[in-house]
Amino acid sequence: MLIAVTGASGFVGRHVTALLARRGHHVRALVRRDGRGTAAEGLPADRTPGDLADPAALAALTRGADVVVHLVGIIVEAGAATFEGVHVDGTGRLLAAARDAGVRRFVHMSAVGARDEPQATRYHRTKWRAEQLVRGSGLSHAIFRPSIISGPENRPIRTLARLHRWSPLVPVFGDGRFPTQPVWIEDVALAFALAAERPALGGVFELGGPAALTYEEFVRAIGRAAGHPRLLVHVPLVVARAAAAALAIAWPLAPLTVDQLQMLVEGSATPANALESVFGVRALPFEEGLTRYLGGGRR
Repeated sequence: MLIAVTGASGFVGRHVTALLARRGHHVRALVRRDGRGTAAEGLPADRTPGDLADPAALAALTRGADVVVHLVGIIVEAGAATFEGVHVDGTGRLLAAARDAGVRRFVHMSAVGARDEPQATRYHRTKWRAEQLVRGSGLSHAIFRPSIISGPENRPIRTLARLHRWSPLVPVFGDGRFPTQPVWIEDVALAFALAAERPALGGVFELGGPAALTYEEFVRAIGRAAGHPRLLVHVPLVVARAAAAALAIAWPLAPLTVDQLQMLVEGSATPANALESVFGVRALPFEEGLTRYLGGGRR
């Protein structure tokens, strides 16, 4: 099959693209013209220059494609790249191009917690609105809501590993009891590939690892895998929120925003986990995955 992929040079996209190619598919990737498209070099895919705001590029991307896999998303707004513009408007333009090109199937990346509620973050509200566009598109579709994805390119996990190695104390927000269910990147990539290949797999699917962990357990597991488990110190949420708000003013690329902290505290467990029950994927345990790229402190 010819499969068109957006976000192919990103964390999830690189793994999905490589797996699709290994499974014998012809992959066409949308790549940026602004220099960031160089991240797609080395991927087993044809390249279509452009972005989600470029109707001509989307038409070229989707022309003759059997399936579109849509992975573009942002976690922090920067300049013209807003949640509304990327998640909602970009998805709408891509769906229109897919329909015009006669694409049969659309596989979409959303997020655990996506919902249309006033107290939800704008990230989650725009992810929900994008889901609604996909549902109403008339295309055969699968929508994925993964929990925290663990893999070599996960920067927050890498940051926590460095803290365990170099700091005598590692912070944990609040009581640290909010739930996570980290899922291995290759397991996520396989679910996307199977959804692209099997039109009968339709609907919204949560993806999580084999076990739910509290955030404190999550941080401790990273310390063990890094080979330097440290003492954890609990930071009151009111202090963490104030620090995140101050960082946002002083540093636009701050490592943690107020919204990200809210989503972390809300939790990302997936009680309706479809990884094994629907896709037949035996999920890799979180700590086993960590040791593959943190290497017990060797890296």
